Amino acid sequence: MRERARLKKPQRVTLHSWAFHQLGEFIAYKAKRAGVPVVSVNPAYSSRECSQCHHIDKRNRSSQAVFACRPCGFVEHADLNASHNIASRGWWVWVCGARSVAPALTLVS
Repeated sequence: MRERARLKKPQRVTLHSWAFHQLGEFIAYKAKRAGVPVVSVNPAYSSRECSQCHHIDKRNRSSQAVFACRPCGFVEHADLNASHNIASRGWWVWVCGARSVAPALTLVS
């Protein structure tokens, strides 16, 4: 994300000071606490892939906000479509036997 983002200088400072590793640790900790498994997936091309027919094409993104699949005609908000793809990838990774990356909780007295 850091390599691909093209932002104004104040926004770059904010982006580069964000601790992505720390965010992942927080998510894993809270998920473990709630009893929810966490798996990592590759987000590559999730915004270009159709969540219905799984066709990947750069032209499927007609604008920043709209996803329109060329082959099947499926139309949805681009972020919602990408989130469906990431959820689907996570489900497949989990079904194939991936272990949760959430750390074990330790009780402190």
